[in-house]
Amino acid sequence: MSEAITFSLDGKTVTAAEGESIWQVAKREGITIPHLCHKDAPGYRSDGNCRACMVDIEGERTLTASCVRQPSEGMVVNTETERATKAREMVFELLMSDQPSREVHPDPESDFWQWSYKVGVSASRYAPCERPVQDISHPAIAVNLEACIACNLCERACREVQVNDVIGMGWRGSHAAPVFDLADPMGLSSCVACGECVSACPTGALFEKSLMDEEAKVRAVYPDETVDSVCPFCGVGCLTKVSVKSGKIVQVEGRDGPANENRLCVKGRFGFDYVASPERLTKPLIRRDDAPKDQNIELNGSNYLDVFREATWDEALDRAAAGLQESYAAKGGAGISGFGSAKGSNEEAYLFQKLIRQGFGSNNVDHCTRLCHASSVAALMEGIGSGAVTAPFRAALDADCVIVIGARPEQNHPVTATYLKQAAKKGSKLVIMDPRHQGLMRHADHGLIFKPGTDVAMLNAMLNVIITEGLYDRQYIAAHVDGFEALKEKVSEFTPEAMAPVCGIDAQTLRDVARLYASSGKSIIFWGMGISQHVHSTDNVRCLIAMALITGHIGRPGTGLHPLRGQNNVQGASDAGLIPMVFPDYRSVEDPNIRAEFEDAWGRTLDPQRGLTVVEIMDDIIADGIEAMYVMGENPAMSDPDQHHARKALTTLKHLVVQDIFLTETAWHADVILPASAHAEKLGTYTNTNRQVQIGRPCVPLPGEARADWELLMELANRLDLDWTYSGVPEIYEEMRSHMPSLAHISWERLERDGTVTYPADADDTPGNEILFGDSFPTEDGRARIVPTDLVPPAELPDSDFPFVLTTGRMLEHWHTGAMTRRATVLDALEPEPVVSMHPKDIRAAGFTLGQQVTVETRRGAITLTLRADRDVSSGMLFMPFCFSEAPANFLTNPQLDPYGKIPEFKFCAARIAPAMAEAAE
Repeated sequence: MSEAITFSLDGKTVTAAEGESIWQVAKREGITIPHLCHKDAPGYRSDGNCRACMVDIEGERTLTASCVRQPSEGMVVNTETERATKAREMVFELLMSDQPSREVHPDPESDFWQWSYKVGVSASRYAPCERPVQDISHPAIAVNLEACIACNLCERACREVQVNDVIGMGWRGSHAAPVFDLADPMGLSSCVACGECVSACPTGALFEKSLMDEEAKVRAVYPDETVDSVCPFCGVGCLTKVSVKSGKIVQVEGRDGPANENRLCVKGRFGFDYVASPERLTKPLIRRDDAPKDQNIELNGSNYLDVFREATWDEALDRAAAGLQESYAAKGGAGISGFGSAKGSNEEAYLFQKLIRQGFGSNNVDHCTRLCHASSVAALMEGIGSGAVTAPFRAALDADCVIVIGARPEQNHPVTATYLKQAAKKGSKLVIMDPRHQGLMRHADHGLIFKPGTDVAMLNAMLNVIITEGLYDRQYIAAHVDGFEALKEKVSEFTPEAMAPVCGIDAQTLRDVARLYASSGKSIIFWGMGISQHVHSTDNVRCLIAMALITGHIGRPGTGLHPLRGQNNVQGASDAGLIPMVFPDYRSVEDPNIRAEFEDAWGRTLDPQRGLTVVEIMDDIIADGIEAMYVMGENPAMSDPDQHHARKALTTLKHLVVQDIFLTETAWHADVILPASAHAEKLGTYTNTNRQVQIGRPCVPLPGEARADWELLMELANRLDLDWTYSGVPEIYEEMRSHMPSLAHISWERLERDGTVTYPADADDTPGNEILFGDSFPTEDGRARIVPTDLVPPAELPDSDFPFVLTTGRMLEHWHTGAMTRRATVLDALEPEPVVSMHPKDIRAAGFTLGQQVTVETRRGAITLTLRADRDVSSGMLFMPFCFSEAPANFLTNPQLDPYGKIPEFKFCAARIAPAMAEAAE
């Protein structure tokens, strides 16, 4: 431990820790020093180029920039000498000469103007320079270079914090200014609109267009208040500061949370105005008696009042409850099912599963985890006794080797991607495995583009190398792991030479990557839905678990297993029991002792058999089993595979209740629609992919007659004679926590106080445990279990009729089924239409032209959309996002299930592509 440095600062004796700058010590001591090019935030290095923070050091001939200068023992520093203050005044006066006047400045409340007035400079003697033309070509960000002071904060924000490498400083001398991929204008660059440059800019040279007057080109919007909350999109769980003006969100900025350290992505920063969409549901709706449940209804063209009529809340709730009760009376719990939401809060997920189980004695309750990481949870529960991550994604910064497989973090978890890229810059060996190329491979030591559907072959070959070359950890296996000998026998036949032609990766590369992972001191594995959405997806995860267990790369900083969760609360909703086979905290519904606990608490006899999953529910409806369904915040008419089948099931239901914020594709099939609350309108807790529990707070009022989801659940419960009397969300949280040992020591009061707490926590006043299973596993005997795997081919292979492999996924700008992001102005402007991506070589071979309309067809249907060239897509593959209702990709996908996780094969089916009929006719 280095000794503290003692020095004098404005006549006061102070101390500095190793590496601290004079500026940092001054801030800690309450001494204000102006700064422009320095940003006091994680990830930013000091640069010292603006000279606004100059201080006087006794005995030195020149002034020094306090943001980059570190003190030495006995140094005497003065911040307010005449020499220092005059120098600062000159700096601001010179900079002001290159600025528009405050009256026409893009941001007259920017840091630059605030500091100018504090320094005492309000005007400049010097002639202004020629001002560049404003660039408003980007949908989200205005480039106002007339306000640029060439501080290069935007460059550091882009290159070093977000590691996107879009912004550089171009030109020279007084003409120096940011350039974007050397492109002009910004809208033509590869900018991903994370907005970090906007957050960093001290002058408004880069600024949110939503805050500016379009004609005057100056800032026109100033918030009335700001609210601390959490992002409503992916599983990263970024903390946010939401600015509100006249009851509407006008700006979102990142906060310094453990998951994001102020960072956001394009969705988190610019995707907020869906909340104020004119398409919001604001009144309860009941299907008209003369409106048939036609599965082929023209969703986009129909006037909803031709199908539904507005109703009072009492009528709608009575009708919703009565229909569910009627089916329950006819068929018991077997006739009822519920789809909850991973977009809602933990409390809503807990109440929803409680309502279905307590009210109807049914375990037919599920949510979107069935369509993303159910196989991951199944394999993790089987192997290590826990379905959550063993380490946070920031553990990559401590790792020597990082493997990312079947995930595209730059698109799906952009803030996580920043830490992976930073880990690579720090020296971690990064390995990316994906059937498609991806941008993250630019930072990788190894980029393995393997044949789709051959994950097990590739991973078993790596296991073969680790075992045959003796790279496994014998002591760790003996102390903590069962099943090694069976694994050793199974993978003996999976030599790299034998598997190379199967997976498409040469044997030497397989050996190199296996040796790298096993021999590194600390290795960690991240995976996504490219691993978990196959008929062999549980086997894929079993292989990853086996790799970690036999090498001992688990339970230590920089090691572990991390399935990157897709939705903002898919971890929390799963934890809360929104799964058909488990109660909260993954406790089996089939265990009589566990079931007795909940029967005593809820006062009802509960179903002793596990329920049906999402796809199984749809099959059961078609088979004349389930006849009533309650859907809260989920959209199976878009998210389920083989949507002809899914929508037929929704049409077949005798009674469908949908609780949502928009008239989704699923809601069009409903008998009763209940207008609910958006994320920004309610209080609740959310658990991110790191197991961090955080509070989301209401920022804006509910529109019209819409109501909070927990209140609607309680209203329905009491119409089922369940006598729920919750006073608010904190009471629900505490009841949920009483059934979840994982949330021990994490009270509502603690969350209010600490903001973010990682579970599990060992005491009320100690941090949660980010790294799990250092000593043992939460299994009966404390040992982990390896399950060997064999090759299982995809359920449907390409052939002469359907020669391409179709895979589906998300886009950076859109999220899940698009219900929210397609209604966000900036996001829809960035990606406004459905596309299918194809390798340019395949496009040329087929005689297609870019941008033409094509029809993609599988054995389940066909859709028409725009052709896009994408070199990331491997030859022989097609990629489609599933967020566009105009061209729903899941009309095409294969509903065949993994036998363990019960997850459909979204990532692989046989397809063909042809010119759209109209173009073909020409």
